[in-house]
Amino acid sequence: MLNDRVTLVTGGSRGIGRGIAERLGADGARVVVNYRADADAAAKVVTAIENNGGQATAIQADVTDPAQVVGLFDAVEETFGGLDVFVGNAGTARFSPLGEATDEDFGLMFATNTRATFTALREASRRLRDGGRIVVISSGATVTARPNSGVYAASKAAAEQLVRAAAKELGSRGITANSVLPGATRSDALEAGISADRLAATKAQTPLGRLGEPSDIAAIVAFLASDDGRWVTGQTIHAGGGLF
Repeated sequence: MLNDRVTLVTGGSRGIGRGIAERLGADGARVVVNYRADADAAAKVVTAIENNGGQATAIQADVTDPAQVVGLFDAVEETFGGLDVFVGNAGTARFSPLGEATDEDFGLMFATNTRATFTALREASRRLRDGGRIVVISSGATVTARPNSGVYAASKAAAEQLVRAAAKELGSRGITANSVLPGATRSDALEAGISADRLAATKAQTPLGRLGEPSDIAAIVAFLASDDGRWVTGQTIHAGGGLF
């Protein structure tokens, strides 16, 4: 249980982020649901947490803007008086061969997946209370090289290195830092961006015979955020159902 620990989940209004926010709320955390644009979706997450007996609030911020990241952390402290758990889930992906990738593609993915993680970790390292937790959602693409995913995988892999450094730097304060690497996980974005044949092939390649669910990833994050996860730090946790 998380016993009123203040938790910030970036990109918490849908998909994996929503699953994480709702699970941490159910485990007793006071949850800040960060969103970029969809206020209605974020409000639904807050309502779901509250209807389950938890505490939550939604705060808008575009994490690609360093000033807004600072403002987000300020707002968390003003709302709940401090921060115990940071979950970096906001991210974006574009897929194309390297020869066709644009400077815009590169800039967007590194701004969202890498620089935003750096900015958030900088703020978290300054603001987390002793004994806190950092969990960053990465991707199985950093483990299994696939065509068309080079820029995306590179942006996520860079963020993983930042997390490893944070684990070394913050351990003396009892703060852990880990990355979680989902495989194919059911979401609106996944099902809109991949063909039915590709989904079926992915299921067939996965030893457990199905896609991941947001709740699968949320369970791992909840463990890492809890007292039970106190001895796990600096790790990249593979969460792909055996796919990688």
